[in-house]
Amino acid sequence: MPIFEYHCMKCDKDFETLVFGDQKVTCPTCNGTKVKKFLSTFSHKSDEGFSSSQGSSCGSCSATSCSSCGSSS
Repeated sequence: MPIFEYHCMKCDKDFETLVFGDQKVTCPTCNGTKVKKFLSTFSHKSDEGFSSSQGSSCGSCSATSCSSCGSSS
């Protein structure tokens, strides 16, 4: 089941949702249908540490720490 990340253009919120086939995506906060799909990345955590296809510890930008998402390395 694919999980996709979206940004709602109406309420300016980011969210993740499961999408099946041609299902129409709506924002869970405001029910807006004008959404932008993000390029999703994946990560993997094992005993050896954490690795990400994004190359950064921040989920929303290329910084290694971010005040908007709270990530820090």
